[in-house]
Amino acid sequence: MERRPTGPNRTTGLLLGDRTGHDDRLRRFAAIWSRALHPTAETSLTRAEFENQLLPLAATLRDALHARVFDPRPATGVGTALVRAQCTDPEVLPLVLGVIDAYLVLYCPPGPAVSPEESRARCARLQHAVAAGFARALHEHTVAEQQAAARLARAEAEQALRSSEARFRAVFEGAAVGVGIADVDGRIMDVNDALIRMFGGLEQEVTGRNVGELVHPDDGPGIWGLYRELVRGDRDYYRVEKPYYRGDGSVLWTDMSVALLRDAAGRPQYQLALMEDITERRMLHERLRYEATHDVLTGLPNRALFFERLDRALESGAEDARFGLCYLDIDGFKAVNDSLGHAVGDRLLVAVADRLRSCVCGPGELVARLGGDEFVALTAGPAADTDAAALARRMLAALSGPVTVDGRDLAVRASIGIVTGAAGESGAAEVLRSADITMYRAKAAGGNRYETADADSDARAIARHSLTNRLPAAFDNGEFFIEYQPLVRLDDGTVRGAEALVRWLHPVHGVLGPDQFIPLAESTGLIVPLGRWVLEQAARQARAWGGTGDGRAPLRVNVNLSPSQLRCPTLVADTVAVLDDAGLDPSALCLEVTENALIGADEEELHTLRRLADLGVDIALDDFGTGYSNLSYLRRLPVSTLKLDRSFTRGMQQAPADPVDVKIVEGIVSLAHTLDLSVTVEGVETGTQAEHLRSLGCDTAQGWYYARPGPPERLHTLSLADVAS
Repeated sequence: MERRPTGPNRTTGLLLGDRTGHDDRLRRFAAIWSRALHPTAETSLTRAEFENQLLPLAATLRDALHARVFDPRPATGVGTALVRAQCTDPEVLPLVLGVIDAYLVLYCPPGPAVSPEESRARCARLQHAVAAGFARALHEHTVAEQQAAARLARAEAEQALRSSEARFRAVFEGAAVGVGIADVDGRIMDVNDALIRMFGGLEQEVTGRNVGELVHPDDGPGIWGLYRELVRGDRDYYRVEKPYYRGDGSVLWTDMSVALLRDAAGRPQYQLALMEDITERRMLHERLRYEATHDVLTGLPNRALFFERLDRALESGAEDARFGLCYLDIDGFKAVNDSLGHAVGDRLLVAVADRLRSCVCGPGELVARLGGDEFVALTAGPAADTDAAALARRMLAALSGPVTVDGRDLAVRASIGIVTGAAGESGAAEVLRSADITMYRAKAAGGNRYETADADSDARAIARHSLTNRLPAAFDNGEFFIEYQPLVRLDDGTVRGAEALVRWLHPVHGVLGPDQFIPLAESTGLIVPLGRWVLEQAARQARAWGGTGDGRAPLRVNVNLSPSQLRCPTLVADTVAVLDDAGLDPSALCLEVTENALIGADEEELHTLRRLADLGVDIALDDFGTGYSNLSYLRRLPVSTLKLDRSFTRGMQQAPADPVDVKIVEGIVSLAHTLDLSVTVEGVETGTQAEHLRSLGCDTAQGWYYARPGPPERLHTLSLADVAS
């Protein structure tokens, strides 16, 4: 391999180049942002100057997206800074969020440490934070503009009451904000035209009423306590946001300042209210809040709102506070997208969301869409454990009927994982991980059901995930090794060969057997390179053993072949290359394929095995008898050996042998020999068992009676030790 130059100059160049690349991508993102916002910004800056003003804000978003521990709060300051940069038109915000959504991850990707799904989730939460900061800053900006006018109106109104009614009326009637005067008993005495217009245009709807009648269900906590303190003279001023009903039933939201006017002796005499109509701003805020916290496709609460509610449930300080979470995934949804298209898939998701929404029946319950075909339901309260199970049953029942999309009835099945617990015991990430693990356990059990989380299952799943992540590095670091278990001829007790069994020397867990990592290697695709490595090592070892020296066939090595390897198009070529490289005769190699793998094999896979058999490689049918054995199927398989599963011979470990097992084995041996197949028996553990199998005509055997798997130099060291003793 060509060695690249090293040294300070090259290292510095790489670092500078990498930083320059990041800065260029950030600059392109800021340029796109500037083109979108500059036409609507109330600024005298040129677009280039405006772009430079946006550049540090873009860097803030990028740094938050890239952070090892994600925190969306810095993005709130970005929304605030945009308002300070004169982006005060409410229509600016959709442009801001649109650019972030479309281009932030594209131009400033966080790298391989953060998955694409997590990158998009982070981007969504950053948009939420930007929207929150923008709305708050826009509100403060508007309030600041109005406060000066409000202070002037209050001061002039107060002076007018004390000195000149004519002068007061001029200010009172000409004020741009709504002004109302009431006595300390709460009776509204006078209102100006601006306030009348705010309430719908009829003076009698307001004048003469008592302030205490103007209660609204959405009044903030403590509003009326502040009012009572003011009319008692305990405070001179308060300011709140308060809703009112108009005459037509619609809601008027006001930013209201109330001041106490005293007489010359300092006694409370009047209360003066200045009101600004903030209904549109409030509606904008609510719309932005809704868009930031709800899924665009289904209208359900989204991931951001769900985590807000989950955090609130987990942080509850109530002594009996409990929570229940249902994590739902649609079974087979990918097949709908792949076969019918994503448009149909989206409409199916909308229909599923509508049905799940109907399952919420209490104020403490919430159904949200996390993304894709994943939904979550949350319930909180002392009875959350039973409520969560009931909620899961309602969800499954709601999805039991077919969903009609474009005139086509689609059956919907779902798997649900339930996690329950007491508030304060776990964090949101831990709860969601446990629910996800439990959901996959329900899916593995056949789907269309729910399972409840338990710590042991979570621990096993986490351990499997840890091993799966470690596998590639383990292969690169040479942590795998091979042990060999002798195959013994039953007629004379001599060694016929050995089965190669791969082991993993894990740096933490020690030696792991193939049953602990081979399924993981299958699922990740590592089984193909790992299987080739085992084949190479076993072939070289068989060549090193050489012949038996007794005129019989050379010692043979058995190597297991996984279903993924069987489907690999280069299997034959790889096997030939390994044999040639090791200088091993094909007859000294036996490839073991499980019965279950061959039952579902298509003609192409069988053709691969036939080509190997034509080369002289033996093919063994492993675990024979554990699948749906079709004995007539043996005639078309290119196998030379049946490896009988140990479950058929356990009844022979002691005398007298189980007569049923004897009859079964006797029949299989007779059939195999009729088809010119040899029979190998696994799991031989006692001398009595070995003698029974020899008398029934079995050809070879392996098991702890002869030897446990070990290093290659111990191939001929047979213990002949009964496990039973």
